Amino acid sequence: MSQEAERVYTVNLGKVLLSPDNQRAKRAVNMVKEFARHHMKAEQIKLEEDVSHLLWSRSIKHPPRKIRVQMTRTDEGYILVSKYEGEQEEKNKEELKKIDETSKEEPAPKPAAKSAPKPAAKSAPKPAAKSAPKPAAKSDDTSPEFFKQKDKEKKKKSESKSKE
Repeated sequence: MSQEAERVYTVNLGKVLLSPDNQRAKRAVNMVKEFARHHMKAEQIKLEEDVSHLLWSRSIKHPPRKIRVQMTRTDEGYILVSKYEGEQEEKNKEELKKIDETSKEEPAPKPAAKSAPKPAAKSAPKPAAKSAPKPAAKSDDTSPEFFKQKDKEKKKKSESKSKE
């Protein structure tokens, strides 16, 4: 077979707005199927549930103006239209790499920071010691430096208020 098994398209649904309000999402579904028939040269088209949810997400009156889909030719001979998530997956992978790099740089300071509060926890009352490390652990794992600084400022303010 000389054709590719799967392709990615952006389907323009702007003409859906020419339909009456109470018919737009239905027409959007038909337009996606018609687009698939035209570009993939097949009669049997099946939409995945994700694509249907995407078209109907803003109710029948306000479907999206365009959607990004992946069309796959199956062994049974029909075309399966699914939501394209390739660009988002690449962005997510890049974000995960950045998080991994920052976590690799910070492991040495973390054990020192964890060991310091433990002796203080023994001398201080137990409820205060338990509540202090939990927010610090959450902010260290995922938040950028800006938010870490804001959290530290909030802690200082709350500690000064509790002392007064």
